Amino acid sequence: MSTRTSPAPVQVPGAPVVPAAAPGAGRAVGRLALRQVRRSGLATLLVALALTATVAASFGALVADPATLTGLLAVAQNPAVRTLFGEPVALETAGGFTVWRSGTPVAVLVGAWAALATARTTRGQEEAGRWNLLLAGPVRLRTAVGRHLVAVAAVVTATGAAIAAALLLAGTPAAGAAVHGAGIAALGLFSAAVAALAAQVLGTRSAATGAAVAALGAGLLTRSVADGVPGWQGLRWASPFGLLELSRPYAQDRVLPVLLLLAAAAALAAVALVLAGRRDVGSGLLARSAHRRARTALLGSVEGFAVRRALRPLAGWSTGIGAYYLLIGTTAVALTEFLARDAAVSDLAGQAGFAALDSVRGFAATVFSLLPVPVGVFAAVRIAALVSAEPDRRLALLAAGPVGRVRLLGTEAAVSAAGLLALLTVAGFATWAGVAASGGGLTLPEALRGTWSTAPVALLCLGAAVLAAGWLPSATALVGSLPAVGGFLLQVLADSTGAPAWVREVSPFAHLALVPLEPAGTAAALVMTFVAVLLAVVGAAGYRRRDLLC
Repeated sequence: MSTRTSPAPVQVPGAPVVPAAAPGAGRAVGRLALRQVRRSGLATLLVALALTATVAASFGALVADPATLTGLLAVAQNPAVRTLFGEPVALETAGGFTVWRSGTPVAVLVGAWAALATARTTRGQEEAGRWNLLLAGPVRLRTAVGRHLVAVAAVVTATGAAIAAALLLAGTPAAGAAVHGAGIAALGLFSAAVAALAAQVLGTRSAATGAAVAALGAGLLTRSVADGVPGWQGLRWASPFGLLELSRPYAQDRVLPVLLLLAAAAALAAVALVLAGRRDVGSGLLARSAHRRARTALLGSVEGFAVRRALRPLAGWSTGIGAYYLLIGTTAVALTEFLARDAAVSDLAGQAGFAALDSVRGFAATVFSLLPVPVGVFAAVRIAALVSAEPDRRLALLAAGPVGRVRLLGTEAAVSAAGLLALLTVAGFATWAGVAASGGGLTLPEALRGTWSTAPVALLCLGAAVLAAGWLPSATALVGSLPAVGGFLLQVLADSTGAPAWVREVSPFAHLALVPLEPAGTAAALVMTFVAVLLAVVGAAGYRRRDLLC
């Protein structure tokens, strides 16, 4: 009897030793990926769940007064309102009402989180050099990208399931709840896949994030145009938000649009994984030219460099906000004329929560009250970008020199403040242009006064972000967004549940006047601005004392 043995592998002298694949390497990377998104993902899930459950709970009070429901049904058919909230479907039911009022905000929240989290945990980690040692071992780049995609997919799937469960507990039909929850999850998966693909093509985290967010914004704008312009409804099939709307929960419960969205997400994710296996670590498929002329503008000082870093993000945010408010402006005249023709419908609309919409100034003031949310998030993200430069060791050499740390933070805060004022100005110009194009009577000074009057809430976000940068740097973006996002949700919850007046007063939105319909609240604006400055001062003190993140 003889035994057969395999020949020993031949080791070529000088050749690198390739380690054998560790059995649990992929699972370890998956656990790491889930750990990186668990906190922000849980926060997103809870916000989406709270908003859905609150709107569903408020339906009982709405149907208690038939006149209020009649007013809502009348106003919801107007193209201008459909541009904001989407096509009304089964509004006479709790499920249909909840999907109409909360579906778009929840979808935007989940989609934006999925895009940002995917870009941060893939291209962001790779750009910072944290994957170099990992990928030098048995883990391949394709495996790392795939595991991080699975982690984000797990969060958005859990969010969709939680939304469906909340609708079921509210007593809505199971089919509608399942379709809506699956649609929200599918949109999150699509957004994550777009971000993963952008991360393989583009060589920086900022570029990948910008491309993914731009794609999300274009989809939302396409859905708004399809709902607001007669005869353009077919555009919904070209938008992820339009496919979500075409599923028509609680009316027809269509599964095909959700399946198409899932198929698109799967195809984009597959392409991203294929591309991940065909590129070098640390680079994108679209490599930047190594022979381009040096661009040294605004590099001579800390202040100039802060302005340079903010220009591209500001341009992207300006484009999105400007396009949205231009569209809103073009629909203002159609809605106000509709309500002005029928006083009874106008009164019923006010009872349904659409007060002050019977004039162009009132309509503009109402949509301006939403502006602090995106502008405040912009300010928080800019301060978070400065904090993220610390663990990437991009501030170490600068901070070791003669530049004071308070100067670094103060410069970034000042540039962010200028940026948020620029965004408010863009929104004012865009709204005025849209109203003027449709024959409305809103003047440019009135539009600018309306947008600028919301600045104190955005400044609160900036102050909160600076505070977090000094004392809780890991949560800078979350804490900075809290005055705007949390304040807005608190106001919605208070209005929907009939909470005591003092609960509503906690929200900074409760102290915003409807400008230009009414005079600005000077006292409230001064108080909020003072609080923002105080938060920034306390944050600067903490930033000066703490060590740089590593």
